[in-house]
Amino acid sequence: MQRRLPSTPPNLPGFSYLRVLGSGGFADVFLYQQDLPRRQVAVKVLLAEVVNDQVRQLFQAEANLMASLSSHPSILTVFQAGVSADGRPYLVMEQCSPALSQRYRTEPLGVPEVLQVGITIANAVQAAHQAGMLHRDLKPSNILVTRYGHAVLGDFGIAATVSEARNVEAVGLSIPWSAPEVLLDEVSGSVASEVWSLGATLYSFLAGHSPFEIPGAENSSAQLISRINKARVPAIGRSDVPGRLELILQRAMSRRPESRQGSMLELIRELQSVEAELGLLPTRLEVADEDWAAENGVDDDDRTRISAVNSINAYQEPRRRRVHQAPRGRRSAAGALADTSGARSPSGFDGSAGTAGSAGTARGRSRGTARGSVPGVWRRSVLVWALVAASVVIVVLAVVTASALSHQATPGLPTVSNVSGELRDGMVVFGWADPGIARGDSYVITLRTGESSIQKGTEFSVDPHGQARVCASVAVNRDGRTGGASGEKCVDAGGSVTGSTRGDLTRGGDAS
Repeated sequence: MQRRLPSTPPNLPGFSYLRVLGSGGFADVFLYQQDLPRRQVAVKVLLAEVVNDQVRQLFQAEANLMASLSSHPSILTVFQAGVSADGRPYLVMEQCSPALSQRYRTEPLGVPEVLQVGITIANAVQAAHQAGMLHRDLKPSNILVTRYGHAVLGDFGIAATVSEARNVEAVGLSIPWSAPEVLLDEVSGSVASEVWSLGATLYSFLAGHSPFEIPGAENSSAQLISRINKARVPAIGRSDVPGRLELILQRAMSRRPESRQGSMLELIRELQSVEAELGLLPTRLEVADEDWAAENGVDDDDRTRISAVNSINAYQEPRRRRVHQAPRGRRSAAGALADTSGARSPSGFDGSAGTAGSAGTARGRSRGTARGSVPGVWRRSVLVWALVAASVVIVVLAVVTASALSHQATPGLPTVSNVSGELRDGMVVFGWADPGIARGDSYVITLRTGESSIQKGTEFSVDPHGQARVCASVAVNRDGRTGGASGEKCVDAGGSVTGSTRGDLTRGGDAS
């Protein structure tokens, strides 16, 4: 099908047109030079032929939503909005690059980068959810990159409030990254469907194609919808992708919404646990602080986690800025990936500013030392020891996070008993009774292969993928401490429940 030519760029007072950046079904994006303050900006302009009252309302809603969320470091910044002289609404936005959506098709992204991007964008979506909004179009092309290499989420063009989602007609669907319930018109959007879409997007970055796209086969809309509705997520097929990361993405794309991670915050925690297992510097959690959460109804458990993680982030920030000064791709002596993305801090500054400041400080210290100033040497020693101490703390934090997934029994925690198992619609389903867990507790499900998953529900589904038998044990986890494991329960793939061997974990279950 031949693509249409871009529309004529509008004449905007205070802006000079430079070139076309891209075209979509409802709008074009142009590069303009803003006169004051002088900077290059991306201007999204609606097509004249699609402008009507409903579209104007959607466009105005997008402008208001993105403006209200623009203070988030991982959401595309909107500078202003208006209507051109010829009647076309437009948005003036930060200029970013669609490099990720272009690159993953020819060069699947590395695991550390996908984890960082995944947590970064999940942060942005969580911020929207906390504001009562759904994005409703999460996909690779809506993840952009700033000039400093930081991933940001854009295009809230078909977003809707969570409360209105069931009553809003779907406006344009990106089939490869849409959840089954959205494709079947059961719901126009939900937190669960956004978890699905982000999981599908991260899978795409790792596999080089969308989850249900088969290279070399027919991938029509009908074929994709049929495969998505079956929700049999193929293996990514890369030896460097950790098994737990595959499990997390498969769980995010479970057929049943209630079997997915219960929130973006839960998905973030699972992705951060993979970073810890790989020895990577944890990607920051960027969510509203405790006071904001208290004013906006975030539940007590998540409020506690927000407060705790924000405290950790505040401690780690100086070290992250120092790591940003390392050349791209280098690893520190501790084995942590050096992040040179120049990620924007909440204040809007990037790593290059910190580098310049560090250089100036170093010059001042050199002059002090040349005069024979002992305090200058003493300050450098303190700085070295402070960095060593910070490194030790970060390593300890990573070990503590990873230990939450282990099965080192801790006394005093309830023990799960009488785990049941059955074959249901081709899936092995394990279930158990609540042994009396406390609010905030979770379950750790482990298979003989050593693979594990964390969830809150009392039912867990596993895709046997041809395995003759699948077995699982369950333990209670509280604040990073894991209690004693239950007795193993094994389900024969032919349907009979048997003794005690373990199988191949392929998909997580209920995370209610």
